[in-house]
Order: sequence, then C-alpha cells, then structure tokens
Amino acid sequence: MTMQDALNWFEIPVLDIERAQRFYEILLDISMRREVMAGQTLAVFPHAEGRAGGALISGPIAPAPSTDGCVVYLDAGRSLDATLARAGELGARVLMSKVQLPADIGAIAHVVDSEGNRVGLHQRG
Repeated sequence: MTMQDALNWFEIPVLDIERAQRFYEILLDISMRREVMAGQTLAVFPHAEGRAGGALISGPIAPAPSTDGCVVYLDAGRSLDATLARAGELGARVLMSKVQLPADIGAIAHVVDSEGNRVGLHQRG
C-alpha cells in the first residue's frame, strides 16, 4: 500500500461547538454538518469523498493555550483577502498577514480562531 495523501483527517479542538462552527462557516463561507461520534460532538468540514477531511471537536481535548506548534491550513477559497476581511469582522486575531508564495503556489496567512487555536489559511495560486 502506498500513501496517497500525507493527511487523512484533522481535528480542531473547541470549547464551544456552536460558536466555533458559526465562526468557521462565516470565515470560510461554507456549511458544516454536525455529527456525534463516540459521545463527542463534531462539526465536519466539507470534503470530497475519499479525500482528507476534518472537523471541529468538542470534548475532552481543549484548545492549546499557545499559538505555537502544528498548523493546519484550511482552503481560503478564491480570495484570501476576502477571508481575512471576514476574520477581522469575526474578531479573529491575525498572527501572520498574507504572504505570497513563490511559483504560483498561492498565498497563506495565520489567524487565531474563536477558541484560541492557530489556523492557517491558504489560497491556491
């Protein structure tokens, strides 16, 4: 068996699933579906069947008290600038302003979400 993608699932821990889901739905202009799995409430990010996916998870894992460490990059859609504008409207703190990447890779930025997690945003080139 060979690895097709380095990532197959991610979870962003949240304290308030309602607040966090509303934050990400507005930030990314998406709809998330709610699930309960093993007694934990999830808000699942849209993803194609058979592709890497992820969710917000409300449960025993609390958001990290630091914005250091692993960064998950979420798809900012066609306009990172528009996504960052929505982040500002939501009260998100920008940790790293928009950085244009070389070779048409796109652009990235980092924000702190409604729960205190550091999250990367990526606009494809």
